[in-house]
Amino acid sequence: MKKYNFTQANVHSSFMTLTPAPKAILNSLCKEFLSVNVSAILYLMNYEKYGRSTASAQYFLQLAGYLGIPVIAWNADNSGLERRASQSSLQLQLAPSLEHQTAAMLSILERYKWHQFSIVTSQIAGHDDFIQAVRERITEMQDRFKFTILNAVLYTKASDLVTLVNSESRVMLLYCTREEAIHILNHARELKITGENYVWVAAQSVIATGTPPTQFPVGMLGVHFDTSSTSLVTEITTAIKVYAYGVEDFVNDPRNANLSLNTKLSCEGAGLGDSRWETGDRFYKYLRNVSVENDMGKPNVEFTADGVLKAAELKIMNLRPGNNKQMMVWEEIGVWKSWEGEGLDIKDIVWPGNSHTPPQGVPEKFHLKITFLEEPPYVQLAPPDPVTVKCNMNRGVLCRVAREQDVAEMDQFSAHRNSSFYQCCSGFCIDLLEKFAEELGFTYELVRVEDGKWGTFENGRWNGLVADLINRKTDMVMTSLMINSEREGVVDFTVPFMETGIAIAVAKRTGIISPTAFLEPFDTASWMLVGVVAIQAATFTIFLFEWLSPAGFDMKVKVATANRCLEGVLSADGLVVLQVTPAANHRFSLFRTYWLVWAVLFQAAVHVDSPRGFTSKFMTNMWAMFAVVFLAIYTANLAAFMITREEFHEFTGVDDSRLSKPYSHKPMFKFGTTPYSHTDSTIKRYFVEMHAYMRNFNRTSVQEGIAAVNSGELDAFIYDGTVLDYLVAQDEDCRLLTVGSWYAKTGYGLAFSRNSKYVQMFNKRLLDFRENGDLERLRRYWMTGTCKPGKQEHKTSDPLALEQFLSAFLLLMSGVLLAAILLFFEHIYFKYIRVKCAKTDQGGCCALLSLVSQSMGKSLTFRGAVFEAQDILRHHRCKDPICDTNLWKTRHELDLTRLRVLQLERSLDAHGIKPPARHINAPHAGVLMHHRDMTRNHVFTNEFGSRCYRPDEREVQEMETVL
Repeated sequence: MKKYNFTQANVHSSFMTLTPAPKAILNSLCKEFLSVNVSAILYLMNYEKYGRSTASAQYFLQLAGYLGIPVIAWNADNSGLERRASQSSLQLQLAPSLEHQTAAMLSILERYKWHQFSIVTSQIAGHDDFIQAVRERITEMQDRFKFTILNAVLYTKASDLVTLVNSESRVMLLYCTREEAIHILNHARELKITGENYVWVAAQSVIATGTPPTQFPVGMLGVHFDTSSTSLVTEITTAIKVYAYGVEDFVNDPRNANLSLNTKLSCEGAGLGDSRWETGDRFYKYLRNVSVENDMGKPNVEFTADGVLKAAELKIMNLRPGNNKQMMVWEEIGVWKSWEGEGLDIKDIVWPGNSHTPPQGVPEKFHLKITFLEEPPYVQLAPPDPVTVKCNMNRGVLCRVAREQDVAEMDQFSAHRNSSFYQCCSGFCIDLLEKFAEELGFTYELVRVEDGKWGTFENGRWNGLVADLINRKTDMVMTSLMINSEREGVVDFTVPFMETGIAIAVAKRTGIISPTAFLEPFDTASWMLVGVVAIQAATFTIFLFEWLSPAGFDMKVKVATANRCLEGVLSADGLVVLQVTPAANHRFSLFRTYWLVWAVLFQAAVHVDSPRGFTSKFMTNMWAMFAVVFLAIYTANLAAFMITREEFHEFTGVDDSRLSKPYSHKPMFKFGTTPYSHTDSTIKRYFVEMHAYMRNFNRTSVQEGIAAVNSGELDAFIYDGTVLDYLVAQDEDCRLLTVGSWYAKTGYGLAFSRNSKYVQMFNKRLLDFRENGDLERLRRYWMTGTCKPGKQEHKTSDPLALEQFLSAFLLLMSGVLLAAILLFFEHIYFKYIRVKCAKTDQGGCCALLSLVSQSMGKSLTFRGAVFEAQDILRHHRCKDPICDTNLWKTRHELDLTRLRVLQLERSLDAHGIKPPARHINAPHAGVLMHHRDMTRNHVFTNEFGSRCYRPDEREVQEMETVL
């Protein structure tokens, strides 16, 4: 273990050779310190002048930091040294720091529940560090005690203290030199902020040593530590112990075996020594981690990471009269110990003004006369309890509604029992007033304005609430008084506590269904597209496809040959006559196509003629699909338009032409407001015609106006937006709503007389209430109701636009294109494929593979066509009972005729006349049939008793040949 000498001479020189001149400080370091290879400097000073010595100390410690030499300091003038030096130098501070002093000062405030205070500093070194230390300490204590810094005043001249006069602060923390404190407190005395209700708490730099100046007020408090020479010598021993323990720890660490505590520094330049001791940073860490035994009952001397004492002790001083009444002395009344939980032990204190009780720390209570005018939900009136003559918790506070001279003639108890003199005021503004009274500590008298007016400029003078402020009859107006430029010109307003504007209230009424409601599901463009395009396109495409289809009706002129049918008649000579008789004049015409399209579109249960061709049938089915989509959309949306809807007057705002120019609309709307209000004066200024028209419809109160709108006497009522929102929300039937946007947006504010000293006080509290959410909570509590406030949306079904109905048209167009393609393939089939398939004379295979229709498969061969015709004849039945009756009648007449013919033949035969041979009389057909043997089974009797012709196999073949 190496041995290091540290003599008393080295210690002496380290704290006695410091001189104010920077050059002398540098020379002292180079000659007296570096020449003897010092490994640490003990800097101890009890000088408290806080002048050039402070700057010299800072310069000295900064140089030591550049050289890398640790410093163990104890100096009474440690203003800001810890914060600045700890960043660039290797310093350990044995004296209590600014952090310790601010913690002790705030402990005093916490003990006496002084939540709010101000800070007064001079331009002393470290004044910024003092304020920052206070803020950091407040942050650490916010969980158990909430502080508020009202002002931070930097004193340079007497006028700087005026801020404290207008402030609510009654507790001041003072940090400056003793000489500067004399000037500050002298000016404070002149401004009357050192009296009985004001507490000044001073730092160590203010107390110092010696007799207190006479300018210091009685009852002043402060924090102090001993700076006498005896205390200084004691701290030298502690500093040497710290150094010795640090050296021991450094040497005993094996990691430092190759390191030396000899600095070998030189100021002469390169070659003579290093300019910075690199081992100094390492050695400083060992010094900072030491733990030195302290006096009995005190914790060991230890340091934080910044080189500040972990545990410090400060004395709490109180300025009080001495034995000589004209002399003041600082007397120790307690001790603050940082290592204890409470940390503060105080004995009896002489308080400011020689009082025996501590000040409240807040402004003394003052009394305000507050004028109001009722308007729910801001201020509403209710009678007090008839038994207790008091207001219940939910009814607010007692307020006077009668004139002062009327109440003066009665005793207070009788006046309070009379509801015409006193009532209970409650509402948003009353709750807000209670919070103000609690926070600011004042009492008040709540009085209703005598003339019951808000305050407008009429006939060259102000009335209502504004007049009371101008005439100094009241201190403050607390109600829903709107801020405008005219009022701001004569009174002072706080910042707005609620935003508002001019709104319109209307009533909802049940509307009548429009006669054209069935057309409203679609807009005009959609109806035009359906009627002009869709129907026409479907009609012409179906008709065209039927005309062009080879399997469709023959649309040409040869109707007589095309529309005929075979008819068999039994002649008198026993021959069956087959004749082709003209059928009904049937053709699939364009008008019948229109009838089909309309019937399918609206699903009408009427008789329609269906097309024959496959493509036209397919097109008809596509139109039916279009109709399904169309009707589904139409019927779904029609229900919304056929339901009776609630209607109301949808005004866009006060500047709506139907209101601003009332005579331009017929019939004219009936609307009004309350006279002598902000709304009335605003309309009078900007809408002269409107203001003159609505005079006949004005109401004396908002409640009357709302009732008139509900009953239908008024179409609309114009007033403050937030008030109307509240009344709309309170409507039991939910028939009211506000419409349009707010006009002339402004806010409600607290009004004071000109240059009132209370404006800033209330302004600050309002901002605090807004920041912490108190205003929002009050708004939610008072502005809610049964119905949802604010403008309710006018919910109706909008007509469907074209793009919403486009899918149905795309479906129809796709069907048209597909039908055209099928028509093309149908022609290819009949022209080429059908001819080849017909040669086989078999319809089964081709009919099976045919994708067109069953009739097309049957038409591949003659035999198939004949079988189809034979089947139709065989299974023919009438679907109509009248048709069956006529058919039976005709067949009956035919049987009678045949019997008559037989009788005539027998008569001729009896007279020897042979009847002529029977033949088929078919002049129109041009087809002769052979004589038929009636004994053969070719004739059968139907259900009507008539005989019908049934061809045999041979005759079928003959018919095929003819066909």
